[in-house]
Amino acid sequence: MDSSPAQTYAHPRLSGMEERARTKGKLAVAVAYPCSTDSLGAALAARDKGVIEPILVGPRAKIESCADALKASLNGIKTVETDDDAIMASRKAVALASAGDVGALMKGSQHTDELLGAVVSREGNLRQARRMSHVFWFDLPAYHKPLMLTDAVVNIAPKLEDKITILENVIAFAHRIDVANPKIGLLSAVEYVNPHIASSVDAGDLVARAKQGSFGSATIDGPFGFDNAISKTSAAIKGISSPVAGDPDILMVPNLDVGNILYKSLVYLAGGECAGVILGARVPIILTSRSDSQRARIASCALAQLSRG
Repeated sequence: MDSSPAQTYAHPRLSGMEERARTKGKLAVAVAYPCSTDSLGAALAARDKGVIEPILVGPRAKIESCADALKASLNGIKTVETDDDAIMASRKAVALASAGDVGALMKGSQHTDELLGAVVSREGNLRQARRMSHVFWFDLPAYHKPLMLTDAVVNIAPKLEDKITILENVIAFAHRIDVANPKIGLLSAVEYVNPHIASSVDAGDLVARAKQGSFGSATIDGPFGFDNAISKTSAAIKGISSPVAGDPDILMVPNLDVGNILYKSLVYLAGGECAGVILGARVPIILTSRSDSQRARIASCALAQLSRG
């Protein structure tokens, strides 16, 4: 039996975020290859909650089989037929976004790289000059406001120039969801620049750039250990005086290993629920995992709507 704390909290901030998205109307979303009950079920649930208007892209017979297994109706839902080929379905979904027929993409049951390969292809015409990155938006029972985390999904071992773009992406995203001056904590293993710890050196460089105005309206500080980034008490004990310590809106992780472990810790041990989208393409990309709750999948659709500003 799954005893995850995430199942025992109401997550009112997440509900509020979803309600804000509904006020903007249903977002047209191309759902690429929704050929499993979990991926199709999530798209239909988000539709039923008034968040998206899905366009199902893939082999109709297989999609209908999944709908039958769910005992769900596809009446009134547009389907764009393709062969039973995840890559072909991904390319067709991307083409719908490129043509302006939809405002977002949603991953179905294909591999992530099959969808993102179509997104970054020259034919897809969705890639922009900046690097793509991912952001999670958390409702955590023990934290006093929403907390974002970047990048725990896309960039494996980002270099300094990649981290600059990740910051630019998440700051622009924060502004679009009405966080006018996001406080961003740059995580490392230590709270000072140590020349032997690359993430701390990068953090020092990024903070210096922020002080020169490179990132616009954001307050960026670090390096922080996780404890003194998230706890004013821990920061005070270690003599850290910072407007970010204990009050970040966003935590930036140094690499995917740290981000992935922290994201799962916040869900499975801290009772958190989250939404997530990929930033940096011409449309937001809703990228969910098979292990994500249906609530997280619906919330991710809502976040994609809000991320459009």
